[in-house]
Amino acid sequence: MENDLFERTPIARAYLKLSLPVVFSGVLTLVYNMVDMYFIAKTGDTDLVAGVALCAPMFTLLIALGDIMGLGGSSVISRLLGQGKKDDGRRLSVFCLDGSFILGVFMACLFLIFRNPILALLGADAATLPHASAYYFWIALGSPFVILALSPTNLLRTEGAATASMIGSVLGSITNIILDPVFIFGLNMGAGGAAAATVIGNIVSDCFFVWYIIRKSSLLAFKVKNFHISSQEVKNVLGIGIPSSITNIMQSIGVIVLNHALLAYGNESVAAMGIVSKVTMIVIMVMVGFSFGGQPLYGYLYGAKLNKRFRGVLKFAISLIVGLAAAMSVVIAVFAPAFISFFMKDPSIISMGSTMLRIVLIGMPFIGLTMVITCVFQSCGKALPALVLSAGRQGIFYIVILFITSSLFHYYGVLMGQPVSDIFTSIVALFLLKKHVLSEVGD
Repeated sequence: MENDLFERTPIARAYLKLSLPVVFSGVLTLVYNMVDMYFIAKTGDTDLVAGVALCAPMFTLLIALGDIMGLGGSSVISRLLGQGKKDDGRRLSVFCLDGSFILGVFMACLFLIFRNPILALLGADAATLPHASAYYFWIALGSPFVILALSPTNLLRTEGAATASMIGSVLGSITNIILDPVFIFGLNMGAGGAAAATVIGNIVSDCFFVWYIIRKSSLLAFKVKNFHISSQEVKNVLGIGIPSSITNIMQSIGVIVLNHALLAYGNESVAAMGIVSKVTMIVIMVMVGFSFGGQPLYGYLYGAKLNKRFRGVLKFAISLIVGLAAAMSVVIAVFAPAFISFFMKDPSIISMGSTMLRIVLIGMPFIGLTMVITCVFQSCGKALPALVLSAGRQGIFYIVILFITSSLFHYYGVLMGQPVSDIFTSIVALFLLKKHVLSEVGD
């Protein structure tokens, strides 16, 4: 690793060098998600679209589980590198990489055994069940490959290999995009075809990552001689990884709660929100890329106690991400009907989806602020405040606020729950940042 990048390169250049490959990878993932929903929506079957949307929490859960090893490991390893402990970082990478695949196998068994009760929990009814079940089966079967792909995506950035991380993700996304129409229409697999294409895309990513780590990586490994790991080291990884994963786990729960709330207004509302969630990913994936792309920088500087540079990176990140989120949200809100109609031409879906989209976009700059602060907590090993924010925005805060707003304003209250939760969470995030990090590195 080149210490110059972390210690002496101008902040903007260093941050962008680490984050832009992540952003590019995220944008391609976004394109894949948009194309995926495009082909699903082109079936013209509202129940199929709703069935896939109902299964979204399942895929989000797999991402959350991948974050346990990926984000948890990258946080610990980046701090070890800042302390000059490269060999310890290599040992921990073995635990993270191998452990992610084992976790995936366990989840695949769990999903397949409890298929019917989980589909019922997700909200599938007689109309959506055939489509949801087909999508569910392939995602369940591919769980080990989905979870495995997320560990090297995060861990490679700890040694400055952000480009390799991007290439692996790009290869998977391109494969997915190519296979979507073949499986959905060519093989007439419908929703199951979309899921199968997703799984194969992740397998392609995994193959690249395995090759790169074995042949090119100077830090990561799938095995080392005389491998050992202490219980404290496991706790260090899981202590950050589990709170990090809570963000996506709570997002899964939040989507389930939202879908159940929307079902009272018909499957069309669930289908419209499924499309809205894809459109809002335009903003979210950019924010995620810029937020988490800087994670190795935070961890390294915090471990090396370079406080002035740490503060400079934090200020730059907040200004960049919040500003981008606000600008992108305004543009998308203005052209909301065009974005919704790209997927479905049904006038009722366009009208319903446009309103939903504009309301949800209100919270985007606040999500960006919370993302940066959460990333800082994860990078610095601050498990408790990371857990509070992760469990709050899409979980505890959101569910409580959704209950209040939906009780007061009914349908529009259901839509208002998310942005109100985003605003509240960002206020909590600023308070926790001052208390747990700025008090150490200076205001």
